[in-house]
Amino acid sequence: MIDHILTEQTTEKAVLVGLITPQQNEAKSNEYLDELAFLADTAGAVTVKKFLQRCDNPNPRTFVGKGKLEEIKQYVEENEIGLAIFDDDLTTKQISNVENELKVKILDRTSLILDIFAKRAQTANAKMQVELAQYQYLLPRLTRMWTHLERQRGGIGMRGPGETQIETDRRIILDKIALLKERLKDLDKQKTIQRKNRGKLTRIALVGYTNVGKSTIMNLLSKSEVFAENKLFATLDTTVRKVIIDNLPFLLTDTVGFIRKLPTHLVDSFKSTLDEVRDADILVHVVDISHPQFEEQIEVVNKTLQEVCGSGDKDSILVFNKIDAFSYTPKDDDDLTPKTRENVSLDELKASWMAKANNSCIFISAKNKINIEELKERLYQKAKEIHTARFPYNDFLFQKYDEEE
Repeated sequence: MIDHILTEQTTEKAVLVGLITPQQNEAKSNEYLDELAFLADTAGAVTVKKFLQRCDNPNPRTFVGKGKLEEIKQYVEENEIGLAIFDDDLTTKQISNVENELKVKILDRTSLILDIFAKRAQTANAKMQVELAQYQYLLPRLTRMWTHLERQRGGIGMRGPGETQIETDRRIILDKIALLKERLKDLDKQKTIQRKNRGKLTRIALVGYTNVGKSTIMNLLSKSEVFAENKLFATLDTTVRKVIIDNLPFLLTDTVGFIRKLPTHLVDSFKSTLDEVRDADILVHVVDISHPQFEEQIEVVNKTLQEVCGSGDKDSILVFNKIDAFSYTPKDDDDLTPKTRENVSLDELKASWMAKANNSCIFISAKNKINIEELKERLYQKAKEIHTARFPYNDFLFQKYDEEE
């Protein structure tokens, strides 16, 4: 595997750099940098300052303009910063130019996410998916690499007299990518067989933005110990557990969380992880309602699911988690400015567009176990509908059980 091409496990001081553009206003840019800071914290870096520049398009040479780069350079030198993280993907030329100017390690959003993925991967499947994504990220950036990523492969006639070091590295990486794809195909076949062997039990998949509480809900419902913490991408490996609510068994799956600006090749690498979502009968879309931009996060998840799984028509439940952390600031009576998200109460939110989807929405706190029984009942009813459709002869058992209740 590639020796981690990104950050080390040690704590590093970092500055974050982003742009304000006609397509991305200042509020949105600040929000993206806040998320980037959370990613940096997850990777083990400490954010000490954020830099934003207003411009129409990224500078093709250095991403930001000459004056802003000089400002960043001065701050980096005065405060002994060792890492600069950019909120968008950088080209090979931009990385090289910015490194030459700042004299510190340069990461972009994708390389930071890849580093977190590499640290989080536990199973062989997840590790291979991360390695594939790393190679795909590295391939177009070979011109700035001066060392081999792997030892040169042997064999007479394998190296032409005019072949350059970069061409050799490119060929090695392409071979690696092809090999990893084949290995992942083999693992996919094994997983497909495993899914078939589970029979026709109803399948429910937990999906959502990263760090919304999916693993905590998984632990509550399945009484298991899936790793969960207040970090981004705490879960990379798909976990499947058999859950029984009252007299009804079903399979519950915890999946990797999504995030904005997730590169296409990264999504493609994890498609096999999302096979459980494709095969699910019911999607439980978990949302962090305490997040100021939870509606945009819902859109990100829906869009990614549609691209990867084509799951737009699946039966789903919206679970608004973290109601214990929800907060708002009521407006003064004489304040005539339009309300913002920060001024809207939870009751007002429930009466908004959520009211139209009332049968598909539920509000809980997994941390404080609020409304968990209601969630179980909702899952039970949904799973029962699918189960009785598949096994009509079992319907009388449910009727008898319900009458006894």
